[in-house]
Amino acid sequence: MRKVYSKIESISGNVISVSAEGVNYNDLAVVTSSHGESLANVIRMNGNSVSLQVFSGGRGVSTGDEVRFLGHPMQVSFSENLLGRIFTGSGKPRDNGPELTENMIDIGGPSVNPAKRIIPRNMIRTGIPMIDIFNSLVESQKLPIFSVSGEPYNELLSRIAMQAEVDMIILGGMGLKYDDYLSFKETLEEGGAMSRTIFFVHTAADPIVECLLVPDMSLAVAEKFALGGKKVLVLLTDMTNFADAMKEIAITMEQVPSNRGYPGDLYSQLASRYEKAVDFEGAGSITILAVTTMPGDDVTHPVPDNTGYITEGQYYLRNGRIEPFGSLSRLKQMVNGDTREDHRPVMDGMIKLYAAYKESQEKKSMGFRMSDWDEKLLKYGALFESEMMDLSVNIPLEKALDNGWRILAESFTSDETGLRTDLLNKFWPSEKESR
Repeated sequence: MRKVYSKIESISGNVISVSAEGVNYNDLAVVTSSHGESLANVIRMNGNSVSLQVFSGGRGVSTGDEVRFLGHPMQVSFSENLLGRIFTGSGKPRDNGPELTENMIDIGGPSVNPAKRIIPRNMIRTGIPMIDIFNSLVESQKLPIFSVSGEPYNELLSRIAMQAEVDMIILGGMGLKYDDYLSFKETLEEGGAMSRTIFFVHTAADPIVECLLVPDMSLAVAEKFALGGKKVLVLLTDMTNFADAMKEIAITMEQVPSNRGYPGDLYSQLASRYEKAVDFEGAGSITILAVTTMPGDDVTHPVPDNTGYITEGQYYLRNGRIEPFGSLSRLKQMVNGDTREDHRPVMDGMIKLYAAYKESQEKKSMGFRMSDWDEKLLKYGALFESEMMDLSVNIPLEKALDNGWRILAESFTSDETGLRTDLLNKFWPSEKESR
């Protein structure tokens, strides 16, 4: 039987301290105050002094209120009944559906032993040419989407959720504006993808501690489904909000700040979530795609800077497009040699010509004289941006490759592309096809 403590020693914002025994880090407790009951999470221990973050906040809590420890960390229900449902960061239903209390599993467990992982080898198709052709998403990969506020990164995640060739989607929202939450919900429901999606959402108005729980909730459920043979894609937005929540709690706990006020274990905290990406031998997999907004578009900000050391590349979303320069999927070479024989040559050739287009565009903006080659590059660049980079383009990989050949044929002669003769003979469109 768990003890009930009726003396709270201190209250600092949303953090309370009690003197208790037999308590573990991350254990849950129930705080009973004049405002009702609220969950609290153990966030620091110093001898018998235990500090807890109160989910509903410290308002209304007094030193004479009761604290009852539950003896386990935060748990989430696991079953097929989760599919199509929307939950808060604490696992409570947000969709007015029934609360799920069966098959409870702990969240925040350790990452999978590297010896038990297998080498990534399968591509996840998304229908987005800038991903499928130029930076293929690989099963069990962990990739961030670096962007800034105002960019359509949530719309991009919605597209990927609807189109990615996986068994199920787990979507974790942290610090979402209510409009963004509704947009996700409506897009997935109208697109028919909600039936294979589980949505854990923390809005900006919700308790800050729930923001920290969303990735762990999402990944704990993903791991169970992956062990059951499912190919799971976890979409997280926004990991900078997650880090800011860590920062706020660290300040409350009077921890010594590190770079720009973030806690010193920021790298470890981010890595413990990203390293959940795994492909299980004889079972399923977890792939993680997470938005990381960069304040002031500063890639040296602590959150994107630490993220870059953990993940296997990144996508840069700027001006409503995935940038071909800077974006990198380090595992793409594991899979794009097995798609179609022209995949790698088209990828390399088109990016090389697009780089030349950017130089010609700069020359034009500075008033230099344009050569015939420059004019061809300018035509090519406009086609590439509208038919490849535009995020509204939604076509299978093979169709995108065919479009790549058509764009090349409309802009250049075959000998100007630098592509191999055997590929030109096989894939170069006829004059009628290129028009």
